[in-house]
Amino acid sequence: MIEFIQTVAALIVTISILVTIHEFGHYWVARLCNVHVIRFSVGFGKAIYTKRGKAPEVGGGPLLDDEGSPIPVLSRSNEPLEGTEFSVAAIPLGGYVKMLDEREGFVADDQLHLAFNRKSVWQRIAIVSAGPLANFLLAIAAYWVLFVTGVTGLVPLLGEIEAESRAGQAGLKAGQEITAVDRVATRTWSEVNMRLFGRLGETGDIVFTVKEAEGYDAYSDYTIPVTDWLSDQDEPSPSRDLGLHLFMPDVPAVIGGLNDDGRAVAAGLEVDDKVLSLDGEKVRDWPHLVEMIQRSPERTLHLTVLRAHKEESVSVTPAAVERNGKQIGFIGASVRSVAYPEEMQRETTYPFYSAWIPALNKTWELTAFTLASIKKMIVGAISPKNLSGPITIAQVANATAENGLESFVGFIALLSISLGVINLLPIPVLDGGHLLYYFIELVAGRPVPERVQMWGLQMGMFLIFSIMILAFYNDLTRL
Repeated sequence: MIEFIQTVAALIVTISILVTIHEFGHYWVARLCNVHVIRFSVGFGKAIYTKRGKAPEVGGGPLLDDEGSPIPVLSRSNEPLEGTEFSVAAIPLGGYVKMLDEREGFVADDQLHLAFNRKSVWQRIAIVSAGPLANFLLAIAAYWVLFVTGVTGLVPLLGEIEAESRAGQAGLKAGQEITAVDRVATRTWSEVNMRLFGRLGETGDIVFTVKEAEGYDAYSDYTIPVTDWLSDQDEPSPSRDLGLHLFMPDVPAVIGGLNDDGRAVAAGLEVDDKVLSLDGEKVRDWPHLVEMIQRSPERTLHLTVLRAHKEESVSVTPAAVERNGKQIGFIGASVRSVAYPEEMQRETTYPFYSAWIPALNKTWELTAFTLASIKKMIVGAISPKNLSGPITIAQVANATAENGLESFVGFIALLSISLGVINLLPIPVLDGGHLLYYFIELVAGRPVPERVQMWGLQMGMFLIFSIMILAFYNDLTRL
């Protein structure tokens, strides 16, 4: 129950940050363009907190007519135009900015200059694009903070490689350090994986540049050919498919965490239990334990564990979970973390006055990666089951929050980029759909007909609703 509450809290915090920044972008530029914002809401549904802003003014003074004379801010009903309503609503899974607009209700003649639809097409483009732009700026700011304070990653030093794996057949060996993938430098294991994920669904050669041995400056290239790489995998693991394994210190088979509804809890396993043997076979380390459990779905296993300096016997039946087309055993237990030696950790730090350059590059790189992934999903180069919804986002948000502020800030930046990219897609309902209409208006010299916009709105809602259902389905199958 506590884990569930933490997961939900992590989702709410994450979504609230992203939505607030996104909608503030719309709000701020709308105010610059002298558009009256009726409501700024974080969340949907009934408001649980509301604060009213000041009534709109132009340049800090009263509203003026075309001749420069003051005019009262009154509607024809003789009611004053109220300031922006800032609210937090009960359903924290989105938000919106509602502006004064003749298409959504009556606007008095003396307020038409404050209406969104009366602004020039360039002003409307600026207001609509400000939301996604704010998400990209948030990502740049987040990466700037990370690069100033220092980002720690693991040196991409290879561990044991099986001879029959793709990496083994290519000649890669334990002890080598991957310095580049496809001629792009990789300082950390995370960067290696990012480059490999960028090759999903492709056909060609993946080129690894490695440092042959510690203390030497000898570098070699190794090539691994791929064809429609992992395009049919629901949860692809590029490094595992190639047979690449990061060097790991000895990880004892000690339980560090348990799922509340997992088979391990039901069997009576506890945190800090050290698994000594399984069905009479000695357990060497945590990877060995995982291997034995995964190959035993729905088969009762007899464990001997060391608990409080006493040996205990526990029987557990791993649940059968489908992973990449085959059944594996799963008991819902995680390993107790083991610190990597300092020589395996690599910190990247930049001066505060220049850290924005790598932050901008990182944001651009991930934006391009997101766009490429969407394209591959559309053309079928990678499985649409890789699409994630709020459940997966909540789980990752909770995991990154538990791993520390650095991990959580990095996840916020990554998710902010994804939100910015998705909102710029030319789909009606999204910001990109509105921008498409406005650019057509620029070229044609007149607005897109209302009938066409309504048709596009219906198609856009159907498409977004379908994507949401697919994302939820993917989340549930992962569970």
